[in-house]
Amino acid sequence: MEFAERLAALALKVKNQREAIQTEEATKNAFIMPFISTILGYDVFNPLEVVPEFTADVGVKKGEKIDYAIMRDGEVQILIECKKSTEPLRIEHASQLYRYFAVTNARIAVLTNGESYHFYTDLDAPNRMDDKPFLVLDLSDIDETLLPELSKLTKDVFDLDSVISAAEELKYVGQLKRAIAAQFREPSDDWVKFVTTRVYEGSFTQKVREQFTPLVTKASKQFLNDQVNDRLKTALGSSSFPSIPAEAPTGAVTSEAVVEADLDRDTETETTLEELEGYQIVKAIACSEVKPQRVVHRDAKSYFAVLLDDNNRKPIARLHFNGKKQKYLGLFDAAKVETKHAIESLDEIYSHAEAIRESVKAYA
Repeated sequence: MEFAERLAALALKVKNQREAIQTEEATKNAFIMPFISTILGYDVFNPLEVVPEFTADVGVKKGEKIDYAIMRDGEVQILIECKKSTEPLRIEHASQLYRYFAVTNARIAVLTNGESYHFYTDLDAPNRMDDKPFLVLDLSDIDETLLPELSKLTKDVFDLDSVISAAEELKYVGQLKRAIAAQFREPSDDWVKFVTTRVYEGSFTQKVREQFTPLVTKASKQFLNDQVNDRLKTALGSSSFPSIPAEAPTGAVTSEAVVEADLDRDTETETTLEELEGYQIVKAIACSEVKPQRVVHRDAKSYFAVLLDDNNRKPIARLHFNGKKQKYLGLFDAAKVETKHAIESLDEIYSHAEAIRESVKAYA
């Protein structure tokens, strides 16, 4: 699997198992050791590469331990401090990292709960860990622009100098993106005033603030949707994405004859953003069993199909998203009989992950 695919597979595991992991030790075993091994490429069972419970005396503090130290050529390169998966990360959790960073040769420190990974270095003062991370990796919402830099910390292509040289830009770009995202989610009074005074010529009174706050929120969401749709239209070479009204039938239907009849590449079909997002979720789940390039999609008039090997006799799932209200996820049993499951949001596809994997296994 490619780097991004391995990361997506781990992210899916975290999503499915996070609530069942209640201790720090379980978090290490379920999430963090796989990250060190499958993502960064280090052998967690080789003490020349990964040292658990790494100890270094720090001033008057003797025998303190850091959860993991990643070694290269006998020198500590990366320190990792872990917290349990159900606990949000706070800067207070990094106290041991601060102390260890100053007494080892490490230039990278990582604070993680298995889902979020905060990467620190020493941009502000030499050999002193910064207060803010230069890179934040969130497995619940992976920012693909960070992957090239993250890959530089892997065993095969370890390039610390390149990471450090890019760290300052990464740090501020990341902080700016998170600040902008926060304003889009819940605009502050300053942001509302900043935007409003560019379209409203009167005095910015409390009444005007109350009037424009929901308008700024609505406009921000519509702007983001427009940007996503524009990019999708460009990628697909289409100028519009109208939804195709269709009645969503219930119950089970036999698939093979219907698949052959309906999965012809019909030029009248229009692919929606929601269908492509659903396809990416199904594909991420299926990738635990087969290579990602084997999972493809075809759009038909009445549904959007996800297939193995581009073969309409190997349906993995169908997305019935053309109805005006209710969405359905179609799944198949061993006899290729489809059963439709009502879903309210795309995230609910993950609750059917095991059934999707079983379909793939049956064909593979």
